[in-house]
Amino acid sequence: MWKKKLLTPLASLLRRRTLTHFSTPQFQSRPNLQKLRPLFPLPGISFISSQSNPAQCWNCCAAAAATTPFLLCSSCRCIQPVDHSVDYFQIFGLERKYDSVEEHLEGKYKDWQKKLHPDLVHSKSEKEREYAAEQSARVIDAYHTLSKPLARAIYILKLEGVHIDEEETLTDLDLLSEIMEIREAVEEAPDAQALNQIQSQMQEKLKQWCNNFAKAFESHNFEEAVKAIRCMTYYERVNEEIVKRQ
Repeated sequence: MWKKKLLTPLASLLRRRTLTHFSTPQFQSRPNLQKLRPLFPLPGISFISSQSNPAQCWNCCAAAAATTPFLLCSSCRCIQPVDHSVDYFQIFGLERKYDSVEEHLEGKYKDWQKKLHPDLVHSKSEKEREYAAEQSARVIDAYHTLSKPLARAIYILKLEGVHIDEEETLTDLDLLSEIMEIREAVEEAPDAQALNQIQSQMQEKLKQWCNNFAKAFESHNFEEAVKAIRCMTYYERVNEEIVKRQ
């Protein structure tokens, strides 16, 4: 049975199970969007409200630079308290866009950690050590969010005001049926080779929907962007199930 499923195009998979036992991705979108509920829980991502930028360094009173995030004072090199008005893209000096993020992220992340990691400021005052721990944790969170295509998509839409709503439900039965058939194929896969074949299909699906999201976001078509995130979530969860079985 599993061989037939693996050779059958995913879009034409048979609908053989009821849909009542599945939850679906949850998003709050614009009024004309379909109602959604998650098939799988969405990844835990924290989004932060904004506040005004700090005007000056707490230690030497030097003015904050207007062009760079004020994590570290350029004058006295003291670590500053967390400024929640600085979003994750700004932390790494990146333009707020979906594409071409990962290629620049690793180096910028390592640079910040060399300056902010608590182990490197053990001789500093207690106040600065606390600031270092908070800043380092936020940089880590920012890195993990922006380095993952699905988490980055959810975050960048959040910055645009498109929020998750757990009360909305999904009515896309074709997608649900497709996912159920894929999960059935995963459960019935007899060996690692079969699982790898399914995983390869999932990765292609994820790549396709990441590209769809990028185009939708670039054109400010948030309705299509939410649809792309919904599909990315399903395929990502299937991929996680495969990894657990390998």
